[in-house]
Amino acid sequence: QVQLVESGGGLVLPGGSLRLSCAASGRTFVSFVMGWFRQAPGKEREIVGCIRWSTGSIYYADSVKGRFTISRDAAKNMVYLQMNSLAPEDTAVYYCAAAESMVLTTIASRYKTWGQGTQVTVSS
Repeated sequence: QVQLVESGGGLVLPGGSLRLSCAASGRTFVSFVMGWFRQAPGKEREIVGCIRWSTGSIYYADSVKGRFTISRDAAKNMVYLQMNSLAPEDTAVYYCAAAESMVLTTIASRYKTWGQGTQVTVSS
């Protein structure tokens, strides 16, 4: 059974940086896509980006392109979301999710396993 545990959220000033981590366990992930999603109060959950475990290919949402970086450490079964130049509109609960897929996917319903989420608040 796949399990995901996020960490690294917190309060940061506008312009600051945070790195979120997602510890994955329960099986090998070579046939998985790992996604980062976020949900702000009163808004729908949206894709931030995703990474194909086997090849390292990555998709980013336009809203974070150039500011956020997704990476994975296969040896440690970890996925990371480095967030730079954070703005108040980045405030949300951030989720790590896993989809058994051989192609990148931005569709939330294709991700069958989700972490518990971690709060990121960008405020002065």
